[in-house]
Amino acid sequence: MKVSRSYWPGLFGCYDTAELPRTNNDLEQAFGSHRYHERRATGRKVACPALVLRGAAKLVAGLATRHREVTTGELTGADRAAWKQLRSELEERRQRRVERRQFRRDQDKYLKALENKLNQSRLPI
Repeated sequence: MKVSRSYWPGLFGCYDTAELPRTNNDLEQAFGSHRYHERRATGRKVACPALVLRGAAKLVAGLATRHREVTTGELTGADRAAWKQLRSELEERRQRRVERRQFRRDQDKYLKALENKLNQSRLPI
């Protein structure tokens, strides 16, 4: 009892939401099912790399639509501010990934462009 009182609220969210998997095996089965259906839909042999980048949106949407059909009325009632926040976070992650790829391809060119941006920001207007 003493140990369980020290757990912070929301730690075990699976008991508050009926549709959430309760065990690791249930979670693995849900993720595996998502990967399987995505591979079937795209024809890819391996999981789509976008699942790692956009998993916060793709996985939730994929799992939710398997349980029941989502109506347009439910989509129109979505929180627009939260949606914009999620989109901006995903775009930031994508941009960082692009920059890492550019750096790996040609370090000198990337660093030169970065230096030019820095010098332009110092110029008086």
